Amino acid sequence: MNNQQDNPKCPHCNSLMKKWATPPASTWSSNFLWICFNDECKYYIKGWEWMMQTREMNCSYRHSLDPETGATAPIPVWDENALKDQII
Repeated sequence: MNNQQDNPKCPHCNSLMKKWATPPASTWSSNFLWICFNDECKYYIKGWEWMMQTREMNCSYRHSLDPETGATAPIPVWDENALKDQII
């Protein structure tokens, strides 16, 4: 797990991840997640094609890390600006 004050790096692109405020009604135990918002991250870029081929959906995902549990997961996004308004 990462210290909540230290920005971790995305394992897919090595960019510093950003704090993202979790919605009040979410099931996450943390007040924030670390999310990679690098629009050139291969994980994010390849997600568009993978979601279209496997789910026939025009969306992608970004890499996330829960600072409390250390769990990582994809966070779905519908365009390049999705979720960016909750960066803290």
